[in-house]
Amino acid sequence: MGVTHGKSAVKACLVLVLGCLFVGPAAAVEPLEAEGFDHYTLALTWHPGFCQTQGSPPRECREPSLRESADEGFVLHGLWPSLPERFADKGVTRQRWWSQGCFLERPRADGGFCRAHAPFDFEDSLDDELDHAMPGRASCLDRYEYAKHAACLSLPAEDYYETAVDLLDVVNASAFVDYVMIHRGSDVPRNALIQAFEAAFGENTGRALSLQCNGRGNRVLTEVRIGIDAERLAGFPQADSLVSLRRGRCAPRVSIPVMSG
Repeated sequence: MGVTHGKSAVKACLVLVLGCLFVGPAAAVEPLEAEGFDHYTLALTWHPGFCQTQGSPPRECREPSLRESADEGFVLHGLWPSLPERFADKGVTRQRWWSQGCFLERPRADGGFCRAHAPFDFEDSLDDELDHAMPGRASCLDRYEYAKHAACLSLPAEDYYETAVDLLDVVNASAFVDYVMIHRGSDVPRNALIQAFEAAFGENTGRALSLQCNGRGNRVLTEVRIGIDAERLAGFPQADSLVSLRRGRCAPRVSIPVMSG
């Protein structure tokens, strides 16, 4: 079966019955050295939904050149380690870790995201990849995300973002994102999104997916979060690399907007 014909068959299956199992060939994902935590949450933004639900849309929502990657699927929000043991041993709760992260040890400087960390000196190839994968870099989202979620965990910034971009690429190449892209501009049942995820990544893997919505009645898709075992990044997206996350916040029917303007 040719690649084009195979992909079309997968799309047809998802659209019609959401009943076939497809786990495509995974791109190589470089493992990161996990420092005493169990899993990562890969947070991927549905850029049109994010921009639509912002009262004051940031630069990456206003400038057309910064929105081009939204035509390829999700874009990168962050890669979040779960509560590290050394923080838990000090009495830090999961809720406090998610709220403050590494800022518990090194408080965030006052001001916007750009003050959270110095600019990165990445190689041009990674700089270009990250610019495309993470439109929020225009608002220094990369500096804030690293400072909050990784700077205190001995995760080198270059390795951290190379892995995050690789994970994003794997998700965007999946039949799950095919389903989301096909249904842009329409409403779908929340459960259909979960079923599409399981059709792409394996039976019962929907527990590793947390759907995030915003807007009136939490109906507009803004983000998906995927739980990944910290020791099995290189095996992503195989089912045994996924871990359960808490249920997200989306209404029974979810709107998947397209980028406007």
